[in-house]
Amino acid sequence: MSQDTLSDVLRGVRLRGAVFFNISGSSEWAAEAPPSKDVAPLLMPGVEHVIEYHAVSRGSCWAGIPDGSRDLAWLQQVNANDYPLQVAYDGERPIHPSPPDAAADATLVCGFLGCDLRPFNPLFSALPRLLHLRANDRNAWMARFTQQAVTESRARRPGAEAMLARMSEMMFVDAVRRYADELPAGSSGWLAALQDRFVGHALRLIHDEPAHEWTIEELGQRVGLSRSTLHERFVEMTGLPPMQYLAQWRMQSAARLLLETRAPIASIALDVGYDSEAAFSRAFKRLVGKPPAAWRRERAAG
Repeated sequence: MSQDTLSDVLRGVRLRGAVFFNISGSSEWAAEAPPSKDVAPLLMPGVEHVIEYHAVSRGSCWAGIPDGSRDLAWLQQVNANDYPLQVAYDGERPIHPSPPDAAADATLVCGFLGCDLRPFNPLFSALPRLLHLRANDRNAWMARFTQQAVTESRARRPGAEAMLARMSEMMFVDAVRRYADELPAGSSGWLAALQDRFVGHALRLIHDEPAHEWTIEELGQRVGLSRSTLHERFVEMTGLPPMQYLAQWRMQSAARLLLETRAPIASIALDVGYDSEAAFSRAFKRLVGKPPAAWRRERAAG
């Protein structure tokens, strides 16, 4: 049985890294990253949600979530061939393209990752709106990793775009793991549930065999809790009853197959635990709002 539910969810929601920015700032500089809903069509067309991250590779800065709209005019004029992007800020004015500034007050590596929110993404709802992780001795490799990302983005060697995308994904996964490790005792939420002896075991069972005809009784027997106790503990930690969680994860697994394969609807229905295409289609439409065939066509067109 797989012991890595987090990796299964990251695959299931199709986490993928994309555009990379190398930022330098001087003269009481200030840089704003647009909200994900605004920047997604520019940087990752067709992606449902974009996650932004910013790693300080030299110097220091403050970070926050301001309100209001951002000026995207300069970004709209950037050619896709210019990525990875080099941007220098002199005060609040972005200068692009700009050579690396060794005398800058601070340098940052910034990137964007795309993922699916629907039909079901249990990880996203477990994360805070702003996640701040400090450098320490336990993650010294990340500092070297960030410096390598800076070097790679400046060198613009063949394959740099693909390498930086994978590096973005690695940095995000490490950030999620560190956040989960630092959760206080008694925390709730999906990440805390992964570390719970009983609920974490139930989640591993579900993710390892989503097509299995699970019942709350069998899950309870497998993890060593009564039916009622497992139900109560599962809801307390994840916000969903076990069988509802299973149904929603089946739909997310089906959505990935619909987008990444040409498999017939009937075949996908069997793969995620439904005996008939009709039953699967009804369940999918109930959660997503559209039958799977129509949803697949719409997403492919987008």
